Amino acid sequence: MTTAPVHERADAAAWLAVAAGTLGALMATLDISIVNSSLPTIQGEIGASGTEGTWIATAYLVAEIIIIPLSGWLEKLLGLRTLLLLAATLFTCFSILCGFSTSLTTMIIGRIGQGFTGGALIPTAMTIIATRLPRWQQPVGNAMFGATAILGPVIGPVLGGWLTENVSWHYSFFINLPVGIALITLLLVAMPYEKPKFNLLKDADWFGVAGMALGLGGLTVVLEEGEREQWFASTDIRWLAAVSVIGFILLAIGQIRARHPVIQLRLLRDRQFGSVVVMAMVVGVALYGTSYVIPQFLSGIADYNSLQSGEIVLLSGIPMILLMPFTPMLMRRVDIRLAVGAGMLMLAMSAFLETELSPLSSGASFAGSQLLRGLGTVLAMIFLNQAAIRSVPPSQAGDAAGLYSAARNLGGSLALAGIAVIQEQRMWLHSRRLEESMSANSDFVQSYMHAQSAMLGGQATALKSLGATIQVQALTMTYADLFWMLGVGIVAITPLVLFLRPLPQNAPPVSAH
Repeated sequence: MTTAPVHERADAAAWLAVAAGTLGALMATLDISIVNSSLPTIQGEIGASGTEGTWIATAYLVAEIIIIPLSGWLEKLLGLRTLLLLAATLFTCFSILCGFSTSLTTMIIGRIGQGFTGGALIPTAMTIIATRLPRWQQPVGNAMFGATAILGPVIGPVLGGWLTENVSWHYSFFINLPVGIALITLLLVAMPYEKPKFNLLKDADWFGVAGMALGLGGLTVVLEEGEREQWFASTDIRWLAAVSVIGFILLAIGQIRARHPVIQLRLLRDRQFGSVVVMAMVVGVALYGTSYVIPQFLSGIADYNSLQSGEIVLLSGIPMILLMPFTPMLMRRVDIRLAVGAGMLMLAMSAFLETELSPLSSGASFAGSQLLRGLGTVLAMIFLNQAAIRSVPPSQAGDAAGLYSAARNLGGSLALAGIAVIQEQRMWLHSRRLEESMSANSDFVQSYMHAQSAMLGGQATALKSLGATIQVQALTMTYADLFWMLGVGIVAITPLVLFLRPLPQNAPPVSAH
């Protein structure tokens, strides 16, 4: 008589460690977007322009991109418990600095600090799941992490909006204090101490570390500031471009010289993995870009407050919450090419639905597209997450996960920087075209201005009103352009799903960052 195998079960300490990792990841992912809906309020109080304000979000993502691939090496260097305690403590301190900020410079310093420390909390959460839970219980941990990774950027705007409207925007950052204390307590109780391995410092890929910081940081600043500084007509932009090029050269040197490069770019040679990284980057553009653009539209056009804007962004979380419990079953039964392809097309369709925006559009105009976007995000991200790890040998799974996560966040960073550039250009173009379409000699224009002058009490007031109307129309057309470009971009890379290989049948989900 054959007895059923006895599965090893994780103990309470293991689940406490998983809870700590998930809480840390949630705190870090929330802060990616928690400022989005309250950004107009924050900009006004710290004296930042709309273009400068994008740095409040971009600085966090850039720092995260740099630290995520380093987290695996830092974990070996310091030990998982020490790394997490250090990251959680510093993240909480930088959050308090952001809350007390009265200038753009202080805010950006705080956000960079949050990004560096929060970026370490995200991938290490999956390391805890992979090392502390038996394989048959890991899908539960993966579902917990998946919920935080996807819902964090969605819940962030509504939480930030509620705090801004009912308390103060400062508490969007102060809220991390009690969460940070709870996280540190859990880590002290549940995580075992590991002795640091400082001998790894002599073998570190310092070229790669410096290259990522200079290359990615310089590139993002060039994209962010290029339009305002007239691109290469500016000495600062030329220097920053040179810094970025030097950074990528150093990164390439590290790939050649280091025995263990800090980021394994050679993995991109694999056709499937390269395709996954490209699609992950575009999904990052869709996820982070829309969670930034929609609150800006609702605030600038529909006169929504921070909370109302956040509630609209939160709509995309509904299908995420409903579908997340079923993702392990879907991964076993649905072909990855079909799932990812359907998810990407849903994301594209949701963007195209928003190209019909008008100055009269309100939050209701985004309801259908947001629900569709949430469903597409779950299908695309969950399956791509698994494909990233299955594309490479098990010994390189950690490197693949770090590169995949960095690509996803790089997409978000490029989206925020690109939005600022495109918005300024298209706003100018649409304004000029609308002005050119209204000839001063036109009978219609003259009669309209005469009626407006009589209604508003003078020609000067009527001209000011006309100028405001043109700006609103131009801004609406600009947002429609942004969504159209996003939709076209997603459609263009969707055929890459043909390079994906089916996941092993009945294989349990694997851990990824």
